[in-house]
Amino acid sequence: MKKLLTLFVFIAAFAFKASAQSFNSQDFKDNIGKTKTLCDVVSSVKIFSDTLTLINMGGDYPNQKYTIAVKGNKITLDWANLKGKTICVTGVFELHKNRPEIVAAQPDQIEFK
Repeated sequence: MKKLLTLFVFIAAFAFKASAQSFNSQDFKDNIGKTKTLCDVVSSVKIFSDTLTLINMGGDYPNQKYTIAVKGNKITLDWANLKGKTICVTGVFELHKNRPEIVAAQPDQIEFK
C-alpha cells in the first residue's frame, strides 16, 4: 500500500510539473485571457523604470518567445543575476503588439526552478 501511494504521489507531482513547463506560441495563443503558468529560461532583462521591468524568456529581444512585464514595485528580484535562471510565472496570458506576454505585479506570481 505504501509503495502504491508513493508511486501515485510521484506520478501526480510529475504530471503537474510537466503541465506547467511546456508551451509553444500556438498553445500560448490558444490560452489568451486565461491564467496559466509558464516556465522558461530568462534570456535578458530590461529595466525601464522602478515600476516597469521586462523579462525576455526563450531568447533575447527581439527574438524572445515570451515577455514577462513586471509592473509596480512589489516584486524585488536580483535583476543583475536573473539571466540564465529558470523561472515560472503565473498570470493572464496576453498579447502585446501581437507578442506573447504575461503581466506580473505580485511576488507570488514568480517562482524559481
